[in-house]
Amino acid sequence: MKRIFITGFALLALFQTRAQNVPADSTGYKSKKLKLEEVNLVSSYYKQDGNNSAVTGGIGSEHLTDIANTIDVTLVKYGETGIKHTLDIEAGIDHYTSASSDMIDLSANSSASSSDNRFYPSLTYLRENEEKGRTLGIGISSSTEFDYQSFGGNISFSQKTKDRNGEFTAKFQTFIDQLKLIMPVELRPPGQEGYDSANRNTFAGTLSYSQVINKDLQVILVGDVISQNGYLSLPFHRVYFQDGSVHQEKMPDTRLKIPLGIRASYFMGDNVIIRAYYRYYTDDWSLKAHTADLEIPVKLTQAFSLSPFYRYYTQSGTKYFKPYGEHTAADEYYTSNYDLSKFDSSFFGMGMKFTPLNGIFGLKHWNTLEIRYGHYTRTTNMTSDIISINIKYK
Repeated sequence: MKRIFITGFALLALFQTRAQNVPADSTGYKSKKLKLEEVNLVSSYYKQDGNNSAVTGGIGSEHLTDIANTIDVTLVKYGETGIKHTLDIEAGIDHYTSASSDMIDLSANSSASSSDNRFYPSLTYLRENEEKGRTLGIGISSSTEFDYQSFGGNISFSQKTKDRNGEFTAKFQTFIDQLKLIMPVELRPPGQEGYDSANRNTFAGTLSYSQVINKDLQVILVGDVISQNGYLSLPFHRVYFQDGSVHQEKMPDTRLKIPLGIRASYFMGDNVIIRAYYRYYTDDWSLKAHTADLEIPVKLTQAFSLSPFYRYYTQSGTKYFKPYGEHTAADEYYTSNYDLSKFDSSFFGMGMKFTPLNGIFGLKHWNTLEIRYGHYTRTTNMTSDIISINIKYK
């Protein structure tokens, strides 16, 4: 498929003329016309390697590359009654290559499954009553690639406390997905043309509460309940049994997930912030996980800051997982996908943020450039690297 790659730098030129014509607003005036509030252009490159591909039953190359580009535009206006209306429009496109997907046909070399594109637009509307500290939101989204189509919707409600130091938020999301059932080539019925399809539905409820403890410390608690039903396997994943026979991955058609998290930000003066995060996860496939994350942004000058970060993750693995050649006919459900196995992982790296007084490349409204690099290692011998660049117009 045709490779699509649009850099943030290329899109930046589209806004240059407007940036030069928009005067700075330092009066606190609240526009009653729809006003461009912020634009974010993000590009990233991701690469991974490993030798536990689920497409080939838990052995074989996991080599994958992904180039992603997104644009996020925020528009704001105030109504006659002082209500703030915010419209957020986001669109993204990925191009990825996958050595493991290429092995859906074991005899192929660079088959149609070796690469694909994904397009994912979304639209969110927020209605905020600043006087009452109350916000209502609604959004829609979609994601499209060759074998996968997803439509999503969400609604949210937020209420600040009287002293404005606390805020409660409730959010409900749903995703209605349809998958093409692309089977490993040797398991397809003779003469089969085209693909059958199956549905997958996801419903997620989130409750969170944030609190400013004092001028230095802020804390937020988050709890989710996520219910899935439908076809929850991946149709092109192979599983090899002890007797040498090969099967399609088979997983239950329901799954209940419960993640609980706490996030804290501590401000050490004007130049250092300590951001910490912990999450506990459990589901009814018997997978339990812990995540601990620490990031420390340090402002070195008025226009430059560094943000080293580290994340540790450990999971127990689902009871349905066994490596290559260890499942038997007695197993009701079976997978050799190492994403569902027991493992520990580390993700660490650095962010660099530039906020020059005169803007990026002298363009005043393009006021922030951020570059982040991260390296990931997993005890199943999978590694990956990602670098991203974010340019902000405000």
